[in-house]
Formats: sequence, C-alpha cells, structure tokens
Amino acid sequence: MPDDTQGVQLATMQKLAAYWADQYDWRKVEARLNALPMFVTNIDGVDIHFIHVKSKLPNALPIIITHGWPGSIIEELKIIDPLTNPTAHGGKAEDAFDVVIPSLPGYGFSGKPTELGWEPVRIARAWAALMDRLGYKKFVASGGDWGDPVTEQLAVNHSDHVLGVHLNMPSAVPPEIFAAIQGGPTPANLSPDENYALDQLKFFFSKGLGYAQEMTLRPQTLYALEDSPIGLAAWILDHDKESYELIARVFDGTQEGLTRDDILDNITLYWLTGTAVSSARLYWENKLAFFKPQGIRIPVVISANPTELYQVPESWAKAAFPKLIYYKRHPKGGHFASWEQPQFWTEDVREGFRSLR
Repeated sequence: MPDDTQGVQLATMQKLAAYWADQYDWRKVEARLNALPMFVTNIDGVDIHFIHVKSKLPNALPIIITHGWPGSIIEELKIIDPLTNPTAHGGKAEDAFDVVIPSLPGYGFSGKPTELGWEPVRIARAWAALMDRLGYKKFVASGGDWGDPVTEQLAVNHSDHVLGVHLNMPSAVPPEIFAAIQGGPTPANLSPDENYALDQLKFFFSKGLGYAQEMTLRPQTLYALEDSPIGLAAWILDHDKESYELIARVFDGTQEGLTRDDILDNITLYWLTGTAVSSARLYWENKLAFFKPQGIRIPVVISANPTELYQVPESWAKAAFPKLIYYKRHPKGGHFASWEQPQFWTEDVREGFRSLR
C-alpha cells in the first residue's frame, strides 16, 4: 500500500533488492576495511574489535569514536583520513588526530556478550580500558546514537582521562520539555529553535519508537532478521523518518550525502556477521533515559543537525553542559552525521577540540 506512514515502502525495497543482487560489490568495502589497521582485544570477557589509525603528524590528539544502531564502523570510515591527515583535507597539521573506532559489543566484528550487563556505562568503562591499553592517558571522544550515551558516560565516569566530548545527539532535553512531550503544557516563550526541537521530539516519542520498543522489550524474538536479508534491510531502513526518506530518495536516484553502496555496506556487515539480534540487546540492557541530561562537567562540543531525531537548541545545550565550548547549527545533516555530512562533522571536531590540545 502506498502509505508511507505505515513503514518502509515496497517500491523502495524492490529497488534495494535489485541493486543488492545485481550490482552491489561487497569486495570493495572489504578491501577498504582490510587496508586499515584493525585489531581485537579482550576486555571484561568480550572480544572488542577496533580500528586504530595513527596520524603521521606530530602531537596528534587521540579520539575514540563510537557508532550506534543501526550503524557500525562503516559509518565512520569517511572521517578517518580527514582526521589523521588533515593537511590533505583542508585542515592544518596541528589539527591531527589519532583515531580509534571500536565496534560495540554484539556489533560487527566484536564478540557477542554471553552475560548480562553490557549497557552504556559498562561499554564506556571498556572504552576507557581500551584507550589505556593503547597508551592514551588523555583523549577526547565522540559519538552519536548509542555512541552518544557511551561518550557521555565516558565524560561522567572517566573525566580524569577524557579532555572533552563531541556529541551530535546530545542528552540535553529540559524537564519542562519532557513534561510537554508527555501531554503537559507547552512552556511559554519558546524560541523558534526550541519549538522546532519540541515538535521533533513529540513526533519521535509518539511515532518513532516502534523499533526501539521491540528491541527494548523482546530483542530475542527478532530471529527473522537473521533469516531474511530483505527483512533485515527493511528493519534497518526504518530507524527514523528522515533517514528513511533520505535512503528512499537515494534508491530513486537522487544525489544525497549517502550512496546506495554506503547503505548496503552497512546492511551487509550486519548480515555477514549475524549481529541483528546481538546488536538489538543493547536496547534491552540500557537503563538510561533517552535525552535526559547526565550531569557532564567537562568541555562539550555540539553539532546540531536539522534532521537528527531532534536538533538541539543552543539554549538547551548551554543548560545541560556548563562547559559548552563549541556549538554549530548546520543547514543539512541528520542522524548519521559523520557518514552523511563528513565535512561538517570533521570541521566541528577540529574546531571544537582545538582549545583542548
């Protein structure tokens, strides 16, 4: 039925399936991955896969970057060279980073936890241990989607090592806005930016959480995602309205920040590693409230994107993060910021962390 309010459209899936079957070449991204320094280390009983690319430039700032669901290390590949080799991408030598990109437990090439308790606080602890093993006593961190709470918990619980954090889906919603989302009165005198964010949040909490509710309540039931590649692809495409609409346009032939290959690289990684169910368990494990401020007291850098689940207003960011050192409101970009708009993302990270070097 041609009613996009009910989910992913058949026409989009037919175009995706045809391209996947007849034109897509996994070997291209496989070669791209294999050209990177990748490692596995066991932390707290789970094998953690990670990419570790060191800059050839002096005094590079270490950064750990965390993906989310339904993302993977695939969504971070475009920003590796701009961070490690900035002079080749419009930056300065003093902007260089050493880049660490782990796969979340249960995702991609990391191991699948066999015991309970792998939620953002524990993952952040594992990331701190990983950076220590790599010899980085001080570092910065970035993340979106699940990468946001993991990064925020690094800031909350490991501030003796974390110099600052960069977020594009920050936990910065004020309590009076949560009340309005739940049917209470709309606060008076909201700015246009605040009203826009409130509308986005109302939509997300009323109509955008279907996938999250299933994975939060019954992730083990999702066996079909491991049995049907098309079923898995549809589930991944339906993460959020704006991202799905962008992907649908891509398969209609529109030029966007993502390509058909980008989208299928990520889906194929989930399929080949059999991680649809194991990745979903993070929703079941999580005990943190979506978007509730966590009490971060270290420097924070914010990228605010218009088609993110909500585009955080600067006023909310300042209230949630007393040490907000950089805020940039972008004209374009959504949930998968480093993947869709890598130039905006890279510029924010360079400029935002410059004062912390």
